Amino acid sequence: MARKENLGEQSNHQEAAKDKQNTKNPKQKPEQENNLSEEFENLKAQLEVSELKLNESQDKYLRLSAEFDNYRKRTLKEKMDILKSGGEETILKVLPVLDDFERAITAMQTTTEIDAVKNGISLIYTKLKEILSQQGIKEIDSMNLDFNTDLHEAITKIPAPSEELKGKVVDVVQKGYYLNDKVLRFAKVVIGE
Repeated sequence: MARKENLGEQSNHQEAAKDKQNTKNPKQKPEQENNLSEEFENLKAQLEVSELKLNESQDKYLRLSAEFDNYRKRTLKEKMDILKSGGEETILKVLPVLDDFERAITAMQTTTEIDAVKNGISLIYTKLKEILSQQGIKEIDSMNLDFNTDLHEAITKIPAPSEELKGKVVDVVQKGYYLNDKVLRFAKVVIGE
């Protein structure tokens, strides 16, 4: 019996503890619900702000992307225009030389003085070289110089006429040219061995 009384007391104590918790919980539940509700509202507001920032960032990205694409297209078009019309200036300077050659050809058919024709062609050649020089074209010096693969293209090798011309250029088959210090065309040369 004593044991039943102890069990009964324990059960009474447990019920009293539950009642205390139940009396505390009803007060805490509304506070917790208020806290949770406030936290939910704060998180919801933060989410809305984040979504606005994300939308702004996406809009900026799209605008920048479109602006860059337009810039790329515009510069590509400008570059193509420059390439198309860039040679225009040079061609305009070369056309008078073509006119001079046509006049020389006409004169060769009717003249008997070969010296006058030679002088005329020499003048035209000098005029053309001067125009090309103004455009940045410069002849590559090759004759009797050491063979240089950066400037020369070897066509063939022949026995050197003298000992000091071994490994050097002994003949230029086709002249090479620089365009503003960049090799435009390699000189085709014959090397002495």
